[in-house]
Amino acid sequence: MHDQFDVTLEDLDLLGEVELTTNLIIAASESDRPFTIAEIDALLGIATDPA
Repeated sequence: MHDQFDVTLEDLDLLGEVELTTNLIIAASESDRPFTIAEIDALLGIATDPA
């Protein structure tokens, strides 16, 4: 008999956000100073507007 409560829940967007946050936390823990906005953007893979 199938257990209706035995389900796999996977949220790909949430997993991506957790990975980005984890990478940022690790980088911050290895730094001896606060990051600039540009450094945070680079760590998160956000392209900056050159304008």
